[in-house]
Amino acid sequence: MVRAGLRMVIETEPDMAVVGEAGDGVEAVALARRLRPDVVLMDIAMPRQDGLAATRALLATPSPPRIVMLTTFDTDENLYNALRAGASGFLLKVSSPEHLITAIRVVASGEALLDPAVTTRVIAAFAGGPGPQAPPELAELTTREADVLRLMARGMSNGEIAAALTLGEATVKTHVARVLMKLGLRDRVQAVVYAYESGLIRAGGPH
Repeated sequence: MVRAGLRMVIETEPDMAVVGEAGDGVEAVALARRLRPDVVLMDIAMPRQDGLAATRALLATPSPPRIVMLTTFDTDENLYNALRAGASGFLLKVSSPEHLITAIRVVASGEALLDPAVTTRVIAAFAGGPGPQAPPELAELTTREADVLRLMARGMSNGEIAAALTLGEATVKTHVARVLMKLGLRDRVQAVVYAYESGLIRAGGPH
């Protein structure tokens, strides 16, 4: 029923098509390898192989698809593991159809998307321990780049970061690119993991 609903939403878009559906992780990996879709919508909880293992398997293949993880609020640990697995987008299952379509477009364009509610939840769940030692590459960031990384890790878009820091959106985009390059990160999703693991941000700390 859920897959049928997703198909109905996606196929109303003239530039999108559902090329395959899978009922478990093993089938999902096999279909994605054969059909080579641009984007995979992945559930964390699936029979035979869960979405985390399926994501890791797909991302280990040449020219892998972009993966959007569909999730609920009650899987904080799985969410954090999914961040580390390398998915490019995270979307709540209660999100609107419009939000789903936007997420697919963002991820298909090569960007990463995090539902801000998901980001906050993950950070709150995993940032309660003692602060880790900051890695040396953090020192390579300028003060402005560090500010941008903090806000990026809080789930803010480039537009929201621009407003918060009183910068132009093009300038923020340049800062984001330089942050990812200096830290060797692939996208914004990895930036969230890095910001937490490096101790740059803490739950309840200043933005």
